Amino acid sequence: AGISKNGQTREHALLAYTLGVKQMIVAVNKMDTTEPPYSDKRFEEIKTEVSAYIKKIGYASQGVPFVPISGWHGDNMIEPTDKMPWYKGWAVERKEGNASGKTLLEALDAILAPSRPTDKPLRLPLQDVYKIGGIGTVPVGRVETGVLKPNMVVS
Repeated sequence: AGISKNGQTREHALLAYTLGVKQMIVAVNKMDTTEPPYSDKRFEEIKTEVSAYIKKIGYASQGVPFVPISGWHGDNMIEPTDKMPWYKGWAVERKEGNASGKTLLEALDAILAPSRPTDKPLRLPLQDVYKIGGIGTVPVGRVETGVLKPNMVVS
């Protein structure tokens, strides 16, 4: 069995792409529960299927690291494990520079910070507005373009 047609893996990958997420990491969890445990065959099967799907929705699969992990045992999370000697590590190719490693932490560290258009006018779409007694009205949102600094007056 691979990833199901209506499963969360497909849903999350499509949602991430639709929302403009440019970089992705695929952590293949529960490697300790495969049959046999830590099966390279099962990892490759999942990697092949997920690679094909993320490529179909628009991601460059050579830019996506695949890391086999066991969250329960901590395998390949922070330190490389000796339980998967077949796993030689992940490598990504991208125009900003290639990266490689063995663990999920290294894959997270290799994510490139998105460029922020700080030279553009301030745009802060509001997500919500709270009225807090003793403080006043507090708008909540995210700066999409421009710069917002403490005590800065906006109009």
